[in-house]
Amino acid sequence: MSKTKKFIIVDGNAIVHRSFHALPPMTSKNGQMVNAVYGFVTTLFKAIKEFKPEYLAVTFDRKEKTFRHDVYKDYKANRVKQVDELYDQIPVIQDVLKVLNVKTYDKAGFEADDLIGTLCEHNQVDRDDVKSIIVTGDMDALQLVDDNTSVYTLRKGMSDTVIYDEAGVKEKYQGLGPDQLIDYKGLRGDPSDNIPGVPGVGEKTAIGLIKEFGSMEEMYKKVEAKVYENIKVTPRIYGLLIDNKEQAILSKELATIVRDVKMDFKLEDAKVQGYDKDEVFKLFQELEFKSLLNRLPDLAERGTQNAEPPSEIKEQKKNHNYKYIQDKKEFDKFFAELEKQEQFVFDTETTGLNVFTDKLLGISFCWKDGEAYYLDAKKSFVDKLKPVFANEKIKKIAHNMKFDVKFLMMNGIEVRGIYFDTMIASYLLNPGTRTHKLDDITFREFGFQMTKLVDIAEKKQGQLFMDDVDPNKLADYSCEDADYTWRLVSVLKKELEKNKMMDLFNNIEMPLVDVLIEMELNGVKLNTDHLSALSRKLGAKIDKLTKKIHELAGEEFNISSPKQLQVILFEKLELSTFGLNKTKTGYSTAAGELNKLKEQHEIVPLVEEYRELTKLKSTYIDALPKLIEPKTGRVHTEFNQTITATGRLSSSNPNLQNIPIRSDFGREIRRAFIAEPGKKIVAADYSQIELRVVACLANDKTMIDGFNRGDDIHSVTAAKVYGVELKDVTKEMRSGAKEVNFGVLYGMGAWGLAERKGISRAEAKDFIDKYFENFSSVKTYLDQMKETARDQGYVETLF
Repeated sequence: MSKTKKFIIVDGNAIVHRSFHALPPMTSKNGQMVNAVYGFVTTLFKAIKEFKPEYLAVTFDRKEKTFRHDVYKDYKANRVKQVDELYDQIPVIQDVLKVLNVKTYDKAGFEADDLIGTLCEHNQVDRDDVKSIIVTGDMDALQLVDDNTSVYTLRKGMSDTVIYDEAGVKEKYQGLGPDQLIDYKGLRGDPSDNIPGVPGVGEKTAIGLIKEFGSMEEMYKKVEAKVYENIKVTPRIYGLLIDNKEQAILSKELATIVRDVKMDFKLEDAKVQGYDKDEVFKLFQELEFKSLLNRLPDLAERGTQNAEPPSEIKEQKKNHNYKYIQDKKEFDKFFAELEKQEQFVFDTETTGLNVFTDKLLGISFCWKDGEAYYLDAKKSFVDKLKPVFANEKIKKIAHNMKFDVKFLMMNGIEVRGIYFDTMIASYLLNPGTRTHKLDDITFREFGFQMTKLVDIAEKKQGQLFMDDVDPNKLADYSCEDADYTWRLVSVLKKELEKNKMMDLFNNIEMPLVDVLIEMELNGVKLNTDHLSALSRKLGAKIDKLTKKIHELAGEEFNISSPKQLQVILFEKLELSTFGLNKTKTGYSTAAGELNKLKEQHEIVPLVEEYRELTKLKSTYIDALPKLIEPKTGRVHTEFNQTITATGRLSSSNPNLQNIPIRSDFGREIRRAFIAEPGKKIVAADYSQIELRVVACLANDKTMIDGFNRGDDIHSVTAAKVYGVELKDVTKEMRSGAKEVNFGVLYGMGAWGLAERKGISRAEAKDFIDKYFENFSSVKTYLDQMKETARDQGYVETLF
């Protein structure tokens, strides 16, 4: 019978672990970490979409030890206990599965793998027309692959997936079949699970032995009898195998997935069912998974899922009064009301994001829940709005205020009385949240799904074009933005007050908006002649480097191609690969890996220099002139207030905070930024501001006294740590002290210091220990902050 139906079995813990480590931190508004939940649900939805299963189940590990621990007490003993932020997400994932009506399984004494093996075995016995697909990030499951079972695994990150059938397993393990993988692990062991294997037997030897003898048991029969012809078993390998036979047998047992766990399972129990979309919506709203609502699997044909939008959403969509102002009479009535308001929301609609080249299409206004007005910018009465926008007594509210104000200013409308930006408020309250877009915040706070731009704008060649949007649709879209921005103000303001952030919001963040607007519109001037000359000079140096590298390699190749570089370094020049990370295509040639090779061959530092110079040329020297705005002759970056979790500003399009300075060419690039004739660019920086702040916060007398005397604090640190007089501190001592001074404040440990300074970890640890002996108040302060973070889930700044 043909296998037409599919049974997806998800290795819950494997996907949870992969998601947690592959995705950046994501928190919901209540501060709960949800990155693993998001990754798990994304993977589940992707698998459902790809395979369209008739049956679906998820298996989980339990906290108790398993039978493997009884057999071998050191099983998984080398595993580093994961942080609570990972384990705390598993119950949330189980809540998601519950509302999706997905069957879950766990059993004391067994791992999720054993349950998967048992489900696959049950499926083969019960139904010949159902194919099992195991979704996992763990290669252990490959031993279960057969004619009826395949493995769908995450290869790298969350998006790179691969499906293994029997042929795929044999290709990966150089001819070994799925049923031989436990024999392979019996010899090779598995460091991730602390399965010992046979010491001294590596991957190549283990594969060779199992390919020759078929199984570990057969191998021992032949090896003990010394009956082998096609493979060389050296005296050393022979001794290792004989001496560690019991350990090899134990290792195979530990690696073997159990397929006969006693559990209450019927295939029909795992049949895909419909789910209550309202319940899913409520949970996803709490988790702030708005984007995943659009990916909810369509199981209507195989269940009873309500395909309609949640009832709450349908009601909210109707509950508003939006007006498109189109004639003078309507405008006069609207304007008379606008002038009376103490505060109002405004939102602009534009043809794009560039204030110098794109056009203003319209403006929407709101000062009452559910009521909003839209004005077409092409109409002559938009100019009549100038007095209201210029009146600083009328408070202005917007979402992403900076963007809207810049567009109005470019259209001759001055904006005063900037009062409240809902994007900034959301950022202060939830700095770890991945997005502060209006529709995401609205969904988070009200559970309302706003109209998407893609629903009203025409898409051509992958881009949205606003010019030809139906004005009535654009009016509704813009009014909705203004309406929900208005509704958010009261909610966010209460949260700011509750968290004692109003002073920070009103006196630091909001006044900064005006400053950033002026900075962005002013831009910065570039000396393009200087950059052109620098480009030619750098190009000549790169050509010279290229020629030298090709000479050392003995052939021409693309130095920028990792694959071609791998061939040159590891095959032709035969550099040692010991300690190097491996990728899908071979050993890595990433910067950190090349650094490990630089003592082996003179070509390596030249390749590093080539990479540095080509990056400078392409990223800065040749790219910056192309970013000059023709209308102003300047480069206009954007300064972002709502991106970094630390509260710092960031710069983009282009990133002017990342212009190199350490190399000679980097300094030359900086010289290309110039002032107008008769003016100067002034660079100002706080002197060791982080250390002054920590001295104050920790109340460290040694640091404070040093600063008060005007001493160089890095030299003071060096003198204390090295036990010398201040006058005897060398340049090298000061450099080491500087690394520690700044490093320990940001969590750098012995390993990090050892890497940075090229010293042993023992030396680095000793250095840090001495540092904390001399600056004990700093250690106490850092420990207190960690304890506060553990107890409260957060720490606070001074403001």
